[in-house]
Amino acid sequence: MIADSTDTTDTAPDTTRVGPAEVDSGPFGPPHTLTGHIHILRRFRSAALDNTRSVSVYLPPDYFAEGAAQRRYPVLYMHDGQNLFDAATAFIPGHDWGVDETAEAFISSGRISPLIIVGIDHAGETRAQELTPTFDARMKIGGQSGAYARMILEELKPYIDANYRTQPEREATGVGGSSLGGLISLYLGVRHPDVFGRLALFSPSLWWDRRRLLQEVRTMPARLPLRIWLDVGTEEGGGTLYNTRMLKNALLRLGWQRGVDFEYLEAVGADHSEAAWALRIGPALEFLFPPGPD
Repeated sequence: MIADSTDTTDTAPDTTRVGPAEVDSGPFGPPHTLTGHIHILRRFRSAALDNTRSVSVYLPPDYFAEGAAQRRYPVLYMHDGQNLFDAATAFIPGHDWGVDETAEAFISSGRISPLIIVGIDHAGETRAQELTPTFDARMKIGGQSGAYARMILEELKPYIDANYRTQPEREATGVGGSSLGGLISLYLGVRHPDVFGRLALFSPSLWWDRRRLLQEVRTMPARLPLRIWLDVGTEEGGGTLYNTRMLKNALLRLGWQRGVDFEYLEAVGADHSEAAWALRIGPALEFLFPPGPD
């Protein structure tokens, strides 16, 4: 397994408080484009990382319905939360993924199971540090994913499970993201298959640290109990496409089966952008969270 390359033994994180300073349930007017039931956990403090960020929690359409008071829901944790729900906070203003609109439509039409989606904002300048499992000598940065994982596993997930009607089991818990968010999602799945059972990997940055994580997956002794969506655009550059195909082939060799516990998509003409990933979130949700009995 990859060892976390950032030594945090000399740091003393502030452990006085963990969790949000405020839970904002809206309404959210213009310029925001949030759809459905969304809570924003403002200034969610992490002792593991000694910082704060916003976390957005999308709740399915029936969450507050009288007849659903005892219902519990699977959860998908996603990185780079600024880009997922709100055009006003997206990296390119006006170009979010529309995850809330897609989830609302697919749940209401019975194409996917109702689920909770947790969008974890990145921390700005430290994004590359937090979303990478090892230090990349060429980039001269990275390797703080161990602390980022602790934030999710020990602070955020317990908060979500305690304050929302979740299905906390690994079988009902997914993690996903794009680019470096795809890389950290693969890392979390490989390192913590006891917590995450479903992975959504959009154009993962497998090139990081000379393909270190990709090589780890290629040398795994056996398949892990993970249901995986993997995709890439054909116009993202030869290296990205090549690396993603390598991961696909490695997963197939290890025993994952397309259409059963693995699905792979090469989006013809798609580039490395929020707009491209927005078109693929629907199919990914359909594969990872298909409709089923309550």
